[in-house]
Amino acid sequence: MALLAQQVIARSGLTPTYSAAAGSTTVTCGDRSFLHVKNTNGSSMTVTVTATATVDGQAVADLVVTVPATTGDKMIGPLLGRLFASTADGTSAAIAYSSTTGVTVASLVI
Repeated sequence: MALLAQQVIARSGLTPTYSAAAGSTTVTCGDRSFLHVKNTNGSSMTVTVTATATVDGQAVADLVVTVPATTGDKMIGPLLGRLFASTADGTSAAIAYSSTTGVTVASLVI
């Protein structure tokens, strides 16, 4: 899984760079980390952020967000480490896309 480079939103502004979505990627977790997903495909699609946390022995559900067709645009987050951080590295969250055709993404932090 490829780690998306995190882009910092500054007071002076940010023109984010978007990458074509891959079947699965990772992003850096944090209290101010977000994933921006754009969908130009003719069909809606879903983005799944894999949860790794448990509360009182119960697994936390994955975060599943539907991005509408054609002009779909969703900001997803914050991607909290305590909910989504990989048990392997403790800092990144696994992201999966139901479709990658016409989908671009950016990892952002404020």
